[in-house]
Amino acid sequence: MNGLKGKKVLVTGASSGIGQAIAVQFAAEGAHVAINYRSNMIEAEKTDELVHQVLDNYYHDDKEHGVNHFLVQADVTKEDQVIKMVKDVIENFGGLDILINNAGIQMAGNSHEITLSDFQKVLDVNITGAFLVAREVIKYFLSQQKPGVVINISSVHQEIPKPQYLSYAVSKGGMQNLTRTLALEYAKYGIRVNGIGPGATVTPINRAWIDDPIRKKEVEKHIPLGRAGTAEEMAVVTTFLASDDAAYITGQTLFVDGGLTLYPDFATTWSSQ
Repeated sequence: MNGLKGKKVLVTGASSGIGQAIAVQFAAEGAHVAINYRSNMIEAEKTDELVHQVLDNYYHDDKEHGVNHFLVQADVTKEDQVIKMVKDVIENFGGLDILINNAGIQMAGNSHEITLSDFQKVLDVNITGAFLVAREVIKYFLSQQKPGVVINISSVHQEIPKPQYLSYAVSKGGMQNLTRTLALEYAKYGIRVNGIGPGATVTPINRAWIDDPIRKKEVEKHIPLGRAGTAEEMAVVTTFLASDDAAYITGQTLFVDGGLTLYPDFATTWSSQ
């Protein structure tokens, strides 16, 4: 895609799943990638290995591809760690062009039984963490008087209610307006802010239903295209929104969901005609 070669990218929550696929896809486009992880260094090292392999293939005509990728540990809910992470990325890369806010968690439970601490934990990661990282990266863009890109990884559940996952749905609803508000506020500086809204996606966190034929069928019957998406499909759309091919797009969330947000129950007419 146009304009991604040589760009410096920070991907939060990049040790597995969609975050890992995004990091690898940016490497495939010739970008430098900082791989954030919170605690699981083994998984993060796997992402780093995949990124390294892709970059070696991309830069096979060069004698060396330089400092194109590295691991950066930080808990996005901790302000001091976020500040240090962004500073370290900028120092290692000599700059920063693109932020992918991917770190996220979800916790199940009946809404009337959710503890305050569990509710707050999800919001701390999914929305406060995204805000903190975006704030520090936008500060850098402004200080350099340069354009930049922020992509927030949201969910179809910023639109679709998700019973038993109240805190997750609330956090993704907040991410929608985080995306829109930042986009409107900083467009005049050439800073674009967009999001993607994945639907059901084949990732390690979803193994419980992916590996169960009955539960898998139950999930897929709600998807007009009849299947779950892949992490790689989410990654391609993310790199598109970060590229120059999407230079006139800001403040939008692009749903990558197989049609899940189309109210699939309406596929069969049930009006009283």
